Amino acid sequence: MLKKLCLLLFWIMVEAIPAPAQFVKEYKVTERKGFEIVYLDFSTYKSVTQLKRVISQDPIYIHGHLLKSNILPDFKYSVHDNMLDAKLVHKNVESDNLGRSITSKLFSDNSDFDHSWDLGLASNFLYDLDFNLGVGISDFDLAQIPISQLKVKSASADVKIHYGLAIPNQVEMDTLLVTLNMGVVEIQDLNFTNSKKVIIEVSYGKIDLNYSDGLASSCQVIAAVSGGSIHLKLPPDSNPVKIRMKTTPMCRTIFPKYLKSVDKETYVTKGYKASDPRLLELILDVGVGSITIE
Repeated sequence: MLKKLCLLLFWIMVEAIPAPAQFVKEYKVTERKGFEIVYLDFSTYKSVTQLKRVISQDPIYIHGHLLKSNILPDFKYSVHDNMLDAKLVHKNVESDNLGRSITSKLFSDNSDFDHSWDLGLASNFLYDLDFNLGVGISDFDLAQIPISQLKVKSASADVKIHYGLAIPNQVEMDTLLVTLNMGVVEIQDLNFTNSKKVIIEVSYGKIDLNYSDGLASSCQVIAAVSGGSIHLKLPPDSNPVKIRMKTTPMCRTIFPKYLKSVDKETYVTKGYKASDPRLLELILDVGVGSITIE
């Protein structure tokens, strides 16, 4: 009986401990005229960031839950040169360096990130997106968002880009760029981005690229990992694909037998033609680790 009473008192005391206070910040851009493209520059230092399409007539909606009130974001926007220029900066006043960022990445779980951001974009505007993320996790659902350019840079993060609905980008994306010092980049249905150029660079970590089908137009992909792995799922081999692998003796390669060897570094699919306007050309570069192609 005494043991049960002590246990009850313990749980009462635990529940009485206040949870860390969170502060909610919301930003909304209601401008709808006077521009042809929306440029969003978004910077945060330690957070979970989610992007998706919202049903709205307004171009930008941002909702944030912040753990620390002494580090408040700065948001501003203006319309000039036929562009809506929006910028959010949430900077750590303690200025975490790369070493601290990597340590935080290694010894933390998903619940350790101080802040969360939800970004909502509309379907009736064209976007140029630039993300600068310190440490954290990012989930970008690009379905039904017209995007001309997407850049994601981070010291240490896991970045997932995907399409919640099987609807490709309705405009041509000039460049899709993701660069990480440490982390994982996962892109599902990469063919839906309609990109001319894709550049993925990770110093230490993993790149996972998935093509569910062939391309509507040609694309060059550069994927490089200093230490780690690249996993690539190709479209059906009837699609024109050319792969060039840059490896070292410390890199293991696994690829399907249907790929035809042109030379010791270059492989092509059955549907490959150099003049095909739908050509997918990939350059895969791993220093230490592995390349796996399916």
